[in-house]
Amino acid sequence: MSDVLELVEARLLMALGEPDARAAVTFLGTDRIEVLRYADGELVRYVTLGMSANPMTDPSEVLADPLKGPRAELILTVRNGRADTDKVLRPLAVLAASPQVEGVIVAPGASLDVGDPLWPDAPFTSVLVSEGGGQVEDLALDEPMEPVRFLPLLPMTPNEAAWKRVHGAAALEERWLQQGTDLRDPLRGGVSLD
Repeated sequence: MSDVLELVEARLLMALGEPDARAAVTFLGTDRIEVLRYADGELVRYVTLGMSANPMTDPSEVLADPLKGPRAELILTVRNGRADTDKVLRPLAVLAASPQVEGVIVAPGASLDVGDPLWPDAPFTSVLVSEGGGQVEDLALDEPMEPVRFLPLLPMTPNEAAWKRVHGAAALEERWLQQGTDLRDPLRGGVSLD
């Protein structure tokens, strides 16, 4: 499905321009995942490339359909120069490989946890998957393939992740909004959850 990845990369080029850096990670038994870096003044975006090569499938299905199923790539946007966020490349690749490794379907509202800080001294070990369609529009593919969605990731502190498990993604996003949380600040503290 390298042709899918070529189309994805062309969509990223159209939406974000040329990446200023890229790194590749291969995990045993998985396809190669790249993470592209786009520095844009005060913001830096990290985008996975490779997760959408195959559709995500329900692990309870006996046979995986090679064409049907959701496809996605992940986007993390943070403020540039405030932390050593370039170290997020490996954790992002781990998250992008999770459909292949763990058989999970990554969709808006899901929590993904890497178990360690996303970058050195980060107060975040997990992310909330948000709705796509913002910076990079969905990429339609030929039937019967589903479109590739570009899903933003919102870093969560461990307390926020625990609160989200109880109250849901929409409630956490509303809490962030009410408190004017800068979700792109790589050094932000957790929101008040009282």
